[in-house]
Amino acid sequence: MTAVQESGTEVLHAPTFTFPSFTTQGVFGRDGHRRSAAVAWSRRYCRILAASDALVVAASVLAGHLWQFGGQTPAVRIGPFYAGDLMVSLLIGLAWMLALHVYRSRDARITGIGTDEYKRVVNATVMLVGSLAFAAVVFQVDVARGYFGLIFPVGAVGLICTRWLLRRWLSRRRRQGYYLSKVVVLGRPRDVRYVVHQISGKSAYKVVGVALSGKPRSFFQVDGAVLPVVSDEDSVVGAVARVGADAVIVAGPTKGGGQYVQELGWELEESATELILTTGLTSVAGPRIHSRPVEGLPLMHVELPQYSGARHALKRVFDIVLSAAALIILLPLMVVLGLLVKRDSPGPALFRQERVGRGGKKFLMLKFRSMVETAEDDLVGLLDRNEGAGLMFKIRNDPRITRVGAWMRRYSLDELPQFWNVLIGDMSLVGPRPPLQREVDGYRNRVHRRLYIKPGITGMWQTNGRSNLSWRDSVRLDLYYVENWSLTGDLIILWRTVVQMFKPLGSY
Repeated sequence: MTAVQESGTEVLHAPTFTFPSFTTQGVFGRDGHRRSAAVAWSRRYCRILAASDALVVAASVLAGHLWQFGGQTPAVRIGPFYAGDLMVSLLIGLAWMLALHVYRSRDARITGIGTDEYKRVVNATVMLVGSLAFAAVVFQVDVARGYFGLIFPVGAVGLICTRWLLRRWLSRRRRQGYYLSKVVVLGRPRDVRYVVHQISGKSAYKVVGVALSGKPRSFFQVDGAVLPVVSDEDSVVGAVARVGADAVIVAGPTKGGGQYVQELGWELEESATELILTTGLTSVAGPRIHSRPVEGLPLMHVELPQYSGARHALKRVFDIVLSAAALIILLPLMVVLGLLVKRDSPGPALFRQERVGRGGKKFLMLKFRSMVETAEDDLVGLLDRNEGAGLMFKIRNDPRITRVGAWMRRYSLDELPQFWNVLIGDMSLVGPRPPLQREVDGYRNRVHRRLYIKPGITGMWQTNGRSNLSWRDSVRLDLYYVENWSLTGDLIILWRTVVQMFKPLGSY
């Protein structure tokens, strides 16, 4: 399965699927020609990941070994037998590497894009911990729990951090034009334009041409970029060989239907070129999609989004623990900020504003006051200068913002009191932007789905441009999160929020 996703972000792009029967295995295609450069770099990057994983696992296991056993080499009891502790540590390290391989955490189709890579690392580690705990009970292995309690948390964090660093390096190389798979996008002009817009500069793909149905043309313009029209639907195979493409992306339905796609796959198979089909499910994340063949018929199962249950209970525990810790740690800073606000302009340090939460329930959201005390009354005279997207009101250089408020807003420090809203259950750490009632009154159709879960201090809207986003993109990001959120994704969004506080984008 190949997902068209934004580099480092699991977002709005249409999930795609590579049909295994269309892709040859090994270094050579069926005609004996050497596989493309894209295969070469993906394998090279996979080897880099494997070496990095091995170093982290070895360092974690060694640290746990030295911490638990020191410089001694005592025997570990396994039922009626005894084994050297070095042997046990070595076996754990090998089992960890095997788990990372079994969970395909180095699959070229998920490395460098989205959050699946991190999720698979975490899932492999959790599975291994559970398996070892079960084996320790069954086989009566006498190993201190502190040993496992050290190596696996440290190792999991180390694996995620090293992969994050490697991903940043990979992203830089891709911006320079390296480590990209060349693709030709095929389909109707409208579908092609959408797919090109979604993947250009945001993924591992570089569009080298388009194959269009309909009237002939020599070039095709998307977002100001001019792409060559290399063929129509009937001559795409020859065009792919001519431009050296690694894959063909079929954007939407074709005039020949399933038979055309099948025959196209057979022809591309001879040159070991991948065939990628877009599903059109732009609001469904890859993990919710499962392919299951039934009597030769490929069926795609889409899991229903969950708005309650154990996962949401776990999210609530996560919110309570982190918000309580943040309030305790940040209390001195918040006291200083409150004093600065009071000293800078007349009025209270905290600003309370009614917002709409989950299910339409209203609550008072807390912020450090960043505007003059009469800001709400002054709003009427500024409505004609609104630069915000859709229903949101935003203007650059808002005259109501105080001197202290300006730099607090730039670095999102004015939102720190919202940890209290999270602690008492009105908000979550990560979620859609908390709307005003007048915004909710203007919602149409599916936009109300933003209220299916609690609003968040931060979210995908904040880490993908914030006030620079259009209303449509803001809604799309929020709806995507509502249906596809995960704790791993929340951790990634929180990390990106911290990074963005030092490099603010779209904050005004």
